[in-house]
Amino acid sequence: MNTLRTQPIWLTAVFSFLILLLVWQLLVTLGGYQRFILPGPIDVWQQLQIVLGDGRLLKHTLITLSAIIPGLLLGCLVAAPLGYLLAKSPLAERLISPYLIASQAIPVIAIAPLLTIWISSVYWSRVAIATLVVFFPILVNMIAGMRSVPPELYELMHILKADRGQIFRKLEFPAALPVLIAGLKIGATLAVIGTLVGEFVRPQSQGLGYLLNDARQTYKTDLVFVVLLTLAAVSLSLYGLVALLEKRVLRWKLQK
Repeated sequence: MNTLRTQPIWLTAVFSFLILLLVWQLLVTLGGYQRFILPGPIDVWQQLQIVLGDGRLLKHTLITLSAIIPGLLLGCLVAAPLGYLLAKSPLAERLISPYLIASQAIPVIAIAPLLTIWISSVYWSRVAIATLVVFFPILVNMIAGMRSVPPELYELMHILKADRGQIFRKLEFPAALPVLIAGLKIGATLAVIGTLVGEFVRPQSQGLGYLLNDARQTYKTDLVFVVLLTLAAVSLSLYGLVALLEKRVLRWKLQK
């Protein structure tokens, strides 16, 4: 155990993944499962090669990504300014917060059909659902980040005669940025879920949601695993990109 702790993170991740594959294969072999019930890692690998070879996986992944990324960006662009407003205005918080909190009690799967009715475009309805899922975590983190600024720093800025714009640029935004990026990490994974919900609610013959549903209906369980692993890879990639952004923009904080 101590040896693993001293190894690079990527090596530990590879080691744990190999153990997972071994346990998976042992479960399939010892359990005697049919391929359509529980395929083994080799079956999934072979199916992955097939869908990569004929271009299906890349095509459907790009279609899903084309809704995930705009949904994530729109969610951030809407939530961050509103979070700033709620953090700075007690009146706005009293008026708006109850509706925002109540909206989170309604599952997105229940709201998604309404959005698909109100928005005629299949593409933009999926983007809207992804935006809705991303919105709340970023909003909450923005509010928390703004309220984490120590009062004495505000007093210092007033002594220096800083105006509202300078206070935001030099104090509030840098202070809120670490918490905001933490919310963006959560939103990066939730955007994948939101887009997939949109593809399920308003099905079309494209996207990973369509491919997953088609594989499920035809009992191609190995293809189901391929799609699930692809979704996991997309989520990890987006999370990793946000983590790289964090290292770049928060270099001053990480070096302390």
